[in-house]
Amino acid sequence: MHEEEELSEQEELYEHFRIEVDKGQQALRIDKFLMNRVMNVSRNRIQNAADAGCILINGKAVKSNYKVKPGEIISVVMSKPPRDTEIYPENIPLQIIYEDESLLIVNKEAGMVVHPGHGNFTGTLVNALTYHFKDLPQTANGPLRPGLVHRIDKNTSGLLVIAKTENAMSKLAKEFFDHTIKRRYIALVWGELKESEGRIEGHIGRSIKDRRVMDVYPEGDQGKHAVTHYKTIATFGYTSLVECRLETGRTHQIRAHMQHIGHPLFNDETYGGNKILKGTTFTNYKKFIENCFSILPRQALHAQSLGFKHPLTGEEIYFEAELPTDFSELLEKWRNYTA
Repeated sequence: MHEEEELSEQEELYEHFRIEVDKGQQALRIDKFLMNRVMNVSRNRIQNAADAGCILINGKAVKSNYKVKPGEIISVVMSKPPRDTEIYPENIPLQIIYEDESLLIVNKEAGMVVHPGHGNFTGTLVNALTYHFKDLPQTANGPLRPGLVHRIDKNTSGLLVIAKTENAMSKLAKEFFDHTIKRRYIALVWGELKESEGRIEGHIGRSIKDRRVMDVYPEGDQGKHAVTHYKTIATFGYTSLVECRLETGRTHQIRAHMQHIGHPLFNDETYGGNKILKGTTFTNYKKFIENCFSILPRQALHAQSLGFKHPLTGEEIYFEAELPTDFSELLEKWRNYTA
């Protein structure tokens, strides 16, 4: 299946509404007002969003009993309503880094699709989470569904946070929306970057030529604002190990941004990194690269760390996941080659 079918942009995991109250609007509680304006949302979900500070009037958070006035601007950040598609629990092993009553941190293996979708209705992270949560009490709206706040690509490994309550979902979604979540990725890219540290900025949107691919639009006429910060950790002559910190969270952001500056991720088929882009074409080197591709048959990208405020306690918490075996073996092979 195409990656566009596996993924949606992070901001599509929760809607951000902006509504201007009509001039003739009579005083009305904001929860009732929004139920008439926002599709597929319950009053309980709106009230949870208000309690989490996700409903704003002219930029200031209000409670669900606030009465709207003509001309006010309402901004809403909410978690996406559950899909209509039935999700079946499956007993799939998960590497759980941390869990409490509010959230779960999972270290996802490369190759696992995050959410059921076109052609992948089983074997996904959500199927596994649904099984893991099966003994939790039901919510007012029925069985608890795993609260995905963000996603990572099928062939990217690393950390994901999952909300276990409506309140946690709303607060974590707000943190992602405000870009206060701290995320660090490790990537192997082709070539040596001219600057050891830098900032990549460019709107990201679907390619006009190929919907599976994200393009970077520097002028911002298309796509959504995106910023990636990078820092070189090590160089291996023809490749570099870099740390990437996300300021925003667009689909394929690191992959598209690195390709945009001329350094595609190693073995990233979608963005041209599965070819020999640096070095010679001599037989021995070609064989070495082919062996590297065999060791890590995917893009060299790992979501290594995740830091945020705990939605219940407000405490700053931080998690880190070691590189998976295939990535570690790939780096060792490059170190030996350039030693």
